[in-house]
Amino acid sequence: MKKSLFAVTVISLGLLNGAQQTQTQQITQEGLSYIKQLGATLKSELKKRLQADKTGLEAINFCAEKAQAITAEVNKKLPSFVKVRRTALKVRNLANRPDKTDTEVMQAYATKAEEGKLSPKEIVTVKTEAGYRVYKPLLIQKVCLKCHGKQVAPRITETISRYYPKDAAMGFKEGDFRGVIVAEIKRK
Repeated sequence: MKKSLFAVTVISLGLLNGAQQTQTQQITQEGLSYIKQLGATLKSELKKRLQADKTGLEAINFCAEKAQAITAEVNKKLPSFVKVRRTALKVRNLANRPDKTDTEVMQAYATKAEEGKLSPKEIVTVKTEAGYRVYKPLLIQKVCLKCHGKQVAPRITETISRYYPKDAAMGFKEGDFRGVIVAEIKRK
């Protein structure tokens, strides 16, 4: 399944002619600019909360109460043919569940991460019926372990359970593949 995604769907720059290669590079760069808008906004807000409260409680409350609203706000500022979002194989918020294409891309990322070969700069661009998707992987950093690690403080665990009763996003270690930010660009 993983190989079929890369053999059929993912655009391999080395196999495309010059015009297609240029177009794909432009789409990828465009997608990354949208991804960075969402990523930078969420990261700066989360960083503020973690600096203000070293326990991580303020951060988890922020994520539960504001992350979806911030994502919607960022999307309002983008062109109408673009949408950015976050997803993962192990979701915390069910609103962020992946579809089939997301899952295939993330399974390939997870495999590379398990082999120690995944860089956060490894961008995947996929041609879809509606246009393109540009994926940027997210890797677990040390600070992420407060809410996503193997040993999460009881108060954090209780708070996560209250907001996300079906949470599946714990048990990670530093460097693990966490998920993606994806930009969907509608055009042929």
